[in-house]
Parts: sequence; C-alpha cells; structure tokens
Amino acid sequence: MSPQPRARRFRSSGTAYRWDAVDVLEYKAEGSAPFKDVTRQVLFDEPELGVQWRYFEVAAGGHTTLERHEHVHAVLILRGRGEALVGTEIYPIAPFDLFSVPPMTWHQFRAAADEPMGFLCLVHSERDRPQLPTDDELAELRDASTKVAAFLKD
Repeated sequence: MSPQPRARRFRSSGTAYRWDAVDVLEYKAEGSAPFKDVTRQVLFDEPELGVQWRYFEVAAGGHTTLERHEHVHAVLILRGRGEALVGTEIYPIAPFDLFSVPPMTWHQFRAAADEPMGFLCLVHSERDRPQLPTDDELAELRDASTKVAAFLKD
C-alpha cells in the first residue's frame, strides 16, 4: 500500500503577499526579455494535478513581458490597479478581475504608477517557453489601435 499523500498548508508569512517557506524569485533572468520590477513566487506545484500556481508582484510603474505561449493560463488580480493587454484589447485592472489568456495570444500586465499590483497565475506544469514578438509582430500590434500603440509606448 502506498503512503497517503501529505496535506500541506501555505500560510501567510505575516508580510503582505508573502508565504512561509516560499522563496521570492526573479521573474525572469535579467536581459532575457523586457520587463520592469517583477518578482515571482511558486505557491503550488502539484504533478498529480498537472498545474502550477504562481504569485507575481509588479512594482508601481512596472510591467511583465509582452509575450505569448502555446498554453492557456488564468490570471487572477489580487491587489492593485493597472492595465492589461490581452490580444489587441486593453483592459483596466482591478482586484479580483480574472483573465483567461488563450493560447498564442499576446499579453502584458502593467501596474499603475502609484501602487504595486499582484496576481495569481494558474498554468499547466508542462508548458512551452514564452515567445517574444518580432519587430514585425510588434508593429502589427501597434497598428491594431491607438490604444494598443499608447499601451506599448515603452
């Protein structure tokens, strides 16, 4: 008989948006992709479920990488405000907004200039590497609308 799986609890460390025994990691290797002031925490990685649940913290005025993947993922905003580009639409961000990002859809999350933004991201454990836009794809995105062009200004 195999041993019974052990239940685990991930408890707040007492510091806002930090959990006991969960390391705060670099979002990505510096220079590997354009982003600004983002950290990552892997909260839950269960092979039995095939999912990974991560928490990302974006500092005030910071942003994630503009990218796309072959996998779908869900993003739940926990705190802060800002804007999200998903496809060619710009959405305002507020706590408890839930975004479903379809496969091969460009996306980027930007925190407001005056407060940090934090979100949970649920993805399959086995997933592809992010794809960055080529110059032509970036130009095509900017041509989609003046709102998208303004969002992608930097």
